[in-house]
Amino acid sequence: MHKSSKLFLAKAVKRVAGLRGGGSALPGLFIERMYPSFLADTLSQLPRGVVVISGTNGKTTTTKMVVELLESQGLSVFTNRSGSNFTRGVASSLLEFVDSKGKLQADIAVLELDEAHAVHFVRTVKPRYSLLLNVLRDQLDRFGEIDATAKLLEQIAESTTDTIVANREDTRLAAFSSKVTDKKVVHFGLDKSLLQLFPGDDDMRESSISHEQTLTASAVLTKINGHTATFKLDDKEYTATLLHDGVYNIFNATAALALAAEIIGESADYAKLMTSLEDIRPAFGRGETLLVDNQPLELVLVKNPSGFRLGLSSFDPEGYATMIAINDNYADGRDMSWLWDVDFDSLKSEGVHCISGVRGYDMALRLQYDDVEISHVDTDLKKALQLFITENSNKPKRIFCTYTAMLSLRKQLGKITKVERI
Repeated sequence: MHKSSKLFLAKAVKRVAGLRGGGSALPGLFIERMYPSFLADTLSQLPRGVVVISGTNGKTTTTKMVVELLESQGLSVFTNRSGSNFTRGVASSLLEFVDSKGKLQADIAVLELDEAHAVHFVRTVKPRYSLLLNVLRDQLDRFGEIDATAKLLEQIAESTTDTIVANREDTRLAAFSSKVTDKKVVHFGLDKSLLQLFPGDDDMRESSISHEQTLTASAVLTKINGHTATFKLDDKEYTATLLHDGVYNIFNATAALALAAEIIGESADYAKLMTSLEDIRPAFGRGETLLVDNQPLELVLVKNPSGFRLGLSSFDPEGYATMIAINDNYADGRDMSWLWDVDFDSLKSEGVHCISGVRGYDMALRLQYDDVEISHVDTDLKKALQLFITENSNKPKRIFCTYTAMLSLRKQLGKITKVERI
C-alpha cells in the first residue's frame, strides 16, 4: 500500500476515534503497524530537530511551557498536546499535522515522553535536545527501583546528539550528566535557600536537605513569593508572576527557561520569555482551575510520594473543601504502597470531605493513621463527585487525583461546566 493511502486510513481512524470519544493512542497504534517508519520519516523533516522531555514529575507542564516559550520567539512547534506520552501517542498527534503527502510544517518538535517509552523512541529518532527533569520513585510495578528509572534517562541522554539539559539538584541526574564529554550539557537548579522546598526521593525522611552544588547551572530559581519567582539566567535576574499554583510548577518553569534559551541561542529575548511565561496557563489536570457553581474547583494530579507531598505543601486547605480520588489502573501504577510515604498532617485542620476511586478505601485507611477526619467514602467517581459538589456548593474546592481518576473527573465536570477539550 502506498504511503499516502496509509496516511489516509490512519487519519480516518483518528477522526472516527474522536467522534466516538476514543483515546489518543489508537490511531497511533494503527499507523505504527501500517507504516513503521512514520515517526522517523516525518520528524526528520524538522530543520531544528526534536526535543525529548522526560522524567518522573512535571513532563506535561514543562512541555507546555517550552512550547509556548519557543512560539513567543517566532518558532513553529509541533508537540503531543494530548499528553499521551507513549510513542503511539506522539504518532497519533502527528497525524493531525501532516498533509496527505506526509509533510510536516514546523521548525521543531517538543515531545513529552514516558521514561520507558522514550528509550524506545530514541532508538528510532535521535533527539537533538533532551530535558531530564527528575528521578523519583513512581509506578514501581513498571519501573522497579529508582536506579532503574535513572538508567532509562541515561539512555535518553546518550542518544541525544546536541545538548542535554539536566536537573542539577537531582543527585542521580547530576551524577551521570557530569560525566558526559561528547555533547553539550547544561543544568538548571535552585538557590541553596530553596532546597528544602524540593525534597528528592532520598530526602523524604530527612529533617533538612543539603548537598554540594558543584555543577554550574545556566538557569537558577533564586526566590519564590507566592506566584512570583525570580530566575537567574546567564548571571542576570528576571522576575515573573505565573498563573500556576504550586512551587513545583515554578521549578518546572526554570527547566523550561533553561531549555528554551539553549534552543534559541544568542538571539533569545529574555524579556519576551518572561512575558510569555506569565501568560502560560496550567496544563489540564495539573493545577487546572474550573468554575463550578461560581466557585473555583482545582484539579491537582498526584502520582507518587514526592508529587503528593509537594502538592499538599503548595496549597493551603483553609476554607477549601477537599476530595481525594485514587485509582490503580495501568496508567496510574498498580502499586499504591507509596501513599504511606506521604504526610497528610496538613489536611487535619479542614479534614477531607470525600474519598473516591478504585483504591478509595486504601486512601481512607491511610488518612485514619494521620487522624484526618473523612466525611464520605464512595469508590464510584461519578457519585462521589456529585456529592462533593452538592454538599460544598458555596465553597472553593480542590481534588487531588491520580491520572485516570483525573481523566474521569474531567469528563464528568465537562457536563456541568466549561472544560478544555484535549
